Amino acid sequence: MGKVHTNAAEPDVPTPDLPAEASTAPSTATAATPVLQAPAARRWLVDPAQAFTRTALAQRLNGVRAGFRQTPASLRLWFWLAPVLTAVVGGVLRFVRLGQPHSLVFDETYYVKDAYSLLQSGYERNWAEKANDLFTKGDFSGLQGTPEYVVHPPVGKWMIAFGMWLFGPDSSFGWRFSAALVGTLSIFLLALIAQKMFRSTILGAVAGLLFAVDGHAIVQSRTSLLDIFVMFWALVAFGALLLDRDDGRRRLAARLSHLASPDGRVPAKNLLYGPWLGMRWWRLAAGISLGLCTGTKWSGVFFLAAFGVMTVVWDMSARRIAGVRYWATGAIVKDGVLAFVSMVPVAAATYLASWTGWFLSTNGYDRNWAATNPGGAWDWVPASLRSLWHYHLTAYNFHTGLETDHPYKANAWSWLVMGRPTSFYAQYPLKGQSGCTADKCAAMVTSLGNPLIWWCGTLALLFLVGVWAARRDWRAAAILVGFAAGFVPWLLYPERTIFFFYAIAYEPYMILGVTLVLGMIMGKASAPPWRRQQGALFAGIFVVLAVALSAYFYPLWSAEVVPFDYWRQHMWLPSWI
Repeated sequence: MGKVHTNAAEPDVPTPDLPAEASTAPSTATAATPVLQAPAARRWLVDPAQAFTRTALAQRLNGVRAGFRQTPASLRLWFWLAPVLTAVVGGVLRFVRLGQPHSLVFDETYYVKDAYSLLQSGYERNWAEKANDLFTKGDFSGLQGTPEYVVHPPVGKWMIAFGMWLFGPDSSFGWRFSAALVGTLSIFLLALIAQKMFRSTILGAVAGLLFAVDGHAIVQSRTSLLDIFVMFWALVAFGALLLDRDDGRRRLAARLSHLASPDGRVPAKNLLYGPWLGMRWWRLAAGISLGLCTGTKWSGVFFLAAFGVMTVVWDMSARRIAGVRYWATGAIVKDGVLAFVSMVPVAAATYLASWTGWFLSTNGYDRNWAATNPGGAWDWVPASLRSLWHYHLTAYNFHTGLETDHPYKANAWSWLVMGRPTSFYAQYPLKGQSGCTADKCAAMVTSLGNPLIWWCGTLALLFLVGVWAARRDWRAAAILVGFAAGFVPWLLYPERTIFFFYAIAYEPYMILGVTLVLGMIMGKASAPPWRRQQGALFAGIFVVLAVALSAYFYPLWSAEVVPFDYWRQHMWLPSWI
């Protein structure tokens, strides 16, 4: 049979080109399952008797890594402690003075009142004119009995309602509690995701810290808008699919090795398409998460499509590396069909379940539309579903035709440089008012990101395009897929009224991009000490500057009363005003 091409040099196999404590541990191969150590020039060739042992397959598919229990106790501690600490930092920045300002900020006027309506009746109802002032005083008499026409699904509003249920609907802290909570949890998740992708506790902490101190993420976490929940559920799905990627490769290694004969060879017929890998539970979790993402805003559909394709491509790559001949067909037939079922129908069912309050109501908007509109050939469809479908058609027409002018409208291209951040709240007290000690002051909530993080983040994403093209690094590709799912669809609607704060959906992947580039600057674990020291110094300076810059801008993210001149000094670009 000769030598077997193992694709050991395939860039899809994680390599320790970043500081990677776990990845540099000794191989777990034993004398019974030796792995051939070929010269560098022939490292892609392995003796057939050794190519399909479980250890050899696992190393090809997932790289050489030590198990969690085999790593030093200090590293096991920091694996959890580093993400927790970054989340604590972010939580402080999000929860302190969360109730300020005690007024409905920007689109909170819709979503907070809708959340209260959901708590009362399970669907959104209309409010009387000028109900905001009464609402902030704890007077909810403005809620009317007629249904309200809303164009966003209910998941995000139910999440807002959870905080109002805990702390009372008259508490502005309660209005924003859920946003602050998921914003903080997202920091923890991102740090764990970065650790897993880059195999580095240090880089996990860097990713978590950058997300914790960025102003755009802070403002979104301190304001009850829907986009923070879109970001959260998409990030949960991304993390679940990363776990599925490793789980699928472990299963592939185990099942192929079981097919090997005593001499270590796998019959050719078993390598045509490879084995079926069974039910993938992490994919099911991703499907539920993406259903909740779409149930918050329809833009979640783009994450469902992008992540669904990404996970199947990962399976194709795994089969190719393992030695399966028809790896693309095998991945589609053996795993792709079940992947579709695990994600798309599950997401759809989750989405429909989020409308339970509307289904149970008798007065929800368009709830009884089908009763007066015969379905013709579609009359076999339950009336409630036909009514919901009609409701969705009208909402889709609203979204695609929304071209109302707005002073903070921002084309998606401008998001890359923060061309037009959104002002959520602005007050200009005079001396003696609201704690103002200057002649004129400002109290602002502006969705302005940390300039260093955002501008370098855009450059990092562009750089990763080249990294993927040159090295086919799966990490760069995954980051770019997450970014594209949150950004590219908005380019299709240049005339639509859209805002910069929508960019929170892709911000975690931008942070991962920055972190990956910093890791490359720090160098490989095997690099000379001077190289590592210089790289670590550069990365450390970047992180310190980012934290300092966030401290400088923080008052403009949290409605602190500052002198008017102080506010003006922070408006670096005319379009920020």
